[in-house]
Amino acid sequence: MSSRKYLVLGALGLVGRAVLRALERRGDEVIAISRRQPDSSGTARFVSLDLTDRDACAATFGRAEFADVSHVVYAALHEKPELIAGWRDPEQIRINTEMLRNVLDFVEPLEHLALLQGTKAYGAHIAPMKLPGKETDPRHPGDNFYWTQEDLVRERSASGGWAFSVFRPQVVCGDAVGSPMNLVAALGVYASISRALGEPLRFPGGAGVLTEATDADLLADAIVWTGGEPACGGETLNVTNGDVLEWHGVWPTVARVFGMPAGEPTPRRLAVEMPRHGALWDRLVADHGLRPWTMDQLIGSSWQFADAVFGFGAERNPGAVTLLSTIRIRQLGFHDCVDTERMLERQLSNLQARRILPR
Repeated sequence: MSSRKYLVLGALGLVGRAVLRALERRGDEVIAISRRQPDSSGTARFVSLDLTDRDACAATFGRAEFADVSHVVYAALHEKPELIAGWRDPEQIRINTEMLRNVLDFVEPLEHLALLQGTKAYGAHIAPMKLPGKETDPRHPGDNFYWTQEDLVRERSASGGWAFSVFRPQVVCGDAVGSPMNLVAALGVYASISRALGEPLRFPGGAGVLTEATDADLLADAIVWTGGEPACGGETLNVTNGDVLEWHGVWPTVARVFGMPAGEPTPRRLAVEMPRHGALWDRLVADHGLRPWTMDQLIGSSWQFADAVFGFGAERNPGAVTLLSTIRIRQLGFHDCVDTERMLERQLSNLQARRILPR
């Protein structure tokens, strides 16, 4: 196993954290970039940096330690407070593009860069998508920071002589604090609040939702694997667990993790209802000796993401079906897969064991 030196940007997000774990198993040297200070120990060396601050980026990436970076994983992301509306906002597109530019203007990989996208590449946030989404599909009409970032990477790759791969996961599930799209933590807090209110666990979304999920650790393994596979240079790769997620089918398993019955589905907008229970969450934190995070610190705007993933208001809407083809990455040699129901059970139980969620 050849030694590499990684630069991981957005290192405290869902994907970044998983990549750090994968690289720690490999024993590679890692510099991790995040705006916040790390909340756990590891072998990566953390540097606190705001990628929107161009002068700070120039000063930081100009240091000698960044000159021999072989691999870059770009998992940094700027989201607007109004999450879904922000996906089409010109300012959000500009900021995300400039963040990446503030990296590549001052440091570039010697070998490979991994760039993260997602299902918005298939226009699923605008209109029903073609099924299944394939990497060869044309770009959907409308502005998207995926395209401005990808164009920048393609340009710099051609002039710099390094390879890149673009990754498109769907509903990434992992652990992070304050991530704008942390579905597992949102699901766990919703279940905990429901139980404290004496309610069964009722599915809050809509009918007809059919999608896929991507275990953050599976995605991290794919990113690390791709960095050593020359055939993946220039490729765009869908990455999912390999099965299909229909929420009503897995709901009893989620309820069982929290020792509560699964009730009848009851549509409710979590982004509106859950923040009203902030004081109750604070009491649960105290009563169960949990880590002292408020609901807003832990979940952030992930309630909005959960509403979208659960299909709130999506009845009889074909746009509630989002499926991706993963044939291409399998043809190239990556065959790992994960059972989504078991993943949810494992990740929720892990958050309980770490005293982030009550048992």
